[in-house]
Amino acid sequence: MDIEKILTIAAPPARVWELLLDPEVMGACIPGMQSVEVLSPTEYKALIAVKIAFVSAKFRLKTTILEQRAPLYLRCEGTGEDASVASSLRQQSEMFLAEQADGGTELRVKVKVDVLGRLGSFGLSVMKTKADRMWDEFGQNLSKRIAPPAELPPPSIAPEPASGPAVGAVQQAIPGPSHSTRVIEAIQRPPASKGWWPRLLASLSRRSDPACARHIRIELLREGATVTVHWPLDAAGECAALLRDCLMLPAAKE
Repeated sequence: MDIEKILTIAAPPARVWELLLDPEVMGACIPGMQSVEVLSPTEYKALIAVKIAFVSAKFRLKTTILEQRAPLYLRCEGTGEDASVASSLRQQSEMFLAEQADGGTELRVKVKVDVLGRLGSFGLSVMKTKADRMWDEFGQNLSKRIAPPAELPPPSIAPEPASGPAVGAVQQAIPGPSHSTRVIEAIQRPPASKGWWPRLLASLSRRSDPACARHIRIELLREGATVTVHWPLDAAGECAALLRDCLMLPAAKE
């Protein structure tokens, strides 16, 4: 079975090449990959699970890099078998990397796969459908490794009531795909530094100050890490301004 696929990646060829030769990255990107063992800089052993129709197999696959011209060309071959389903496979693949006008990379892959035994009894259309699905999933996983996190969607911040600032003026949950911002009650006086990031750092340095009993707390969640900022309730207006600066929002109308 001959397969040829093309994937466009938003990264320069050198970066894509680096990931293609990283066993940890490839182990996480290739569908069904359960383990990878590095034997040498050009030899790898992997355990990969594949299910076609009602048959599931786990191939112990040995892959050898035969030729490489960094960061533009890679040729390798591999063999594997699963005695439990009386099946084996042999593959030869070539990868071509070409830089695009926008700085990205076109990754073109040509693969020749021979599947023998029980799995090989399935028709060519079934095998190619499985290969297409695995390629699509691989492309998505590799792109996620390279692509920057999605931007935080802008929330709406309620204007301050006429009677004065209140906690409700800045309390709102803001969901996001890889980031989120949550505003809840907490303690701290407002820092005097200009700019939202220095103001956040200055606020964090004063977290232990018990001067204010009523307060606002802002939690910024970034890739699993939480940054907590404390702000006094009587300065809720300045806190709202901080959030506008941080999230790049227009000022609320009176």
